[in-house]
Amino acid sequence: MTLGREQIAALIPHAGTMCLIDRVLHWDDASIRCLSLRHRDADNPLRRAGRLAVVCGIEFAAQAMAVHLRLAGGVEGAPRAGYLASLRDVICRRERLDLLAGDLIIDARRLMADGRGAIYHFALACAGQDVLDGRAAVMLDRLQPE
Repeated sequence: MTLGREQIAALIPHAGTMCLIDRVLHWDDASIRCLSLRHRDADNPLRRAGRLAVVCGIEFAAQAMAVHLRLAGGVEGAPRAGYLASLRDVICRRERLDLLAGDLIIDARRLMADGRGAIYHFALACAGQDVLDGRAAVMLDRLQPE
């Protein structure tokens, strides 16, 4: 099942140009594959001095993880917000995302999850070339009872 940008924006708190995922290509209980064209946008809010550093790819991956948590669950209750608690083994294979001409493919695979958060392995690629990968621990903020 694929999802478009409008459906994705309804799942995560990111809006407007800060919603970096254009399409969910595939997802299942353990993983998600997304596509983005936003690394080439001149108005990408993560750009600095007209450049989009490769480490900004971590935000693309974090949004893919957020979409996956909403679609596949794996945690108890509905999270209000997620926070990157740690990054491990991050490898940057390029300097900049804005110089990549092709579509950005974002893969995230859930390694574990519980009611407090999740750990994912993530990888970004463009035109069959690895761009960035690593692991991220996400802590979830729970809605408080009213």
